[in-house]
Amino acid sequence: MNGRDAEFTDFVTAHRTRCRRAAYLMCGDWGLAEDIVQQALIKLYLAWPRVRPEGAEGYLRRIIGRTAINEWRSASRRRTVPDDALLELVDESTPLAYEERSALLDALQQLPARQRRIVVLRHCWGCSVAEVAKDLRITTGTVKSQTSRALERLNTILSAQLGTPADPVGTGRNGQP
Repeated sequence: MNGRDAEFTDFVTAHRTRCRRAAYLMCGDWGLAEDIVQQALIKLYLAWPRVRPEGAEGYLRRIIGRTAINEWRSASRRRTVPDDALLELVDESTPLAYEERSALLDALQQLPARQRRIVVLRHCWGCSVAEVAKDLRITTGTVKSQTSRALERLNTILSAQLGTPADPVGTGRNGQP
């Protein structure tokens, strides 16, 4: 294995699980998420000699996001989330009950594609507003407004599904910021 391949293998090893989870959150199907990640990794490998090390993760995020959107646009690609897959999705350290996870994933699938991508990039990948804007080629203001709308919509959907009163966006359970 040459140095280029070793670098690429190390990069993939470090990022594969996160990529798979992000792709799943964007498309709602583990099999399709694997396909999206595989396509993205092939594209990344082909471009690897031209990719700057500090830009590799962002480049991979953009490829995954665009591939997920293309798959999502296909009418035959609307999927439901299998219940047994929910256990794998969220880290065990996240204190969400199974019902809340299921409701959250269902609510995520109800968001428009761009809002879903923004929420996944911001809250799954932990990207900054500027990184999301760069990845999606939109302004930071658009990222902020779409994030706000998406979180408000998720709050409304989850409140209805879980039978709890909706919290205003930006406040906690007690109405405190």
